[in-house]
Amino acid sequence: MAQEKKNTEIELCDGTFTDEMLSQKIKEKMPTEDFLSSLSDFFKVIGDPTRIKILTVLSLSEMCVCTLSDVLNMSVSAISHQLKNLKNAGLIKPRRQGKQIFYSLDDEHVETVMIQGIAHIKHKEG
Repeated sequence: MAQEKKNTEIELCDGTFTDEMLSQKIKEKMPTEDFLSSLSDFFKVIGDPTRIKILTVLSLSEMCVCTLSDVLNMSVSAISHQLKNLKNAGLIKPRRQGKQIFYSLDDEHVETVMIQGIAHIKHKEG
């Protein structure tokens, strides 16, 4: 059975009508360019498959670099490099216990983004 082709065309208005009140309302609510740039940077950081794997694991449990390395079957140095990126982006936080450092998601907002992303993909996969 042939797979149904999705319509990917974008319908455009003819340019003769603009809801000026709606446009003004939306313009007033738009975030600043700096905020949108920060949001874009946030999505760039989580847009890497390795960092998504790390965030997924850390959403399940706090973990040290060595355990993350074992779970993800990656080198400690590769994990450390990605943890630095995630920490600099404010997505994870360290906790020192003696000589060991354990990493976890920074807060519930990061967990919510992960949960919502997973839910969205599962919904689209049907």
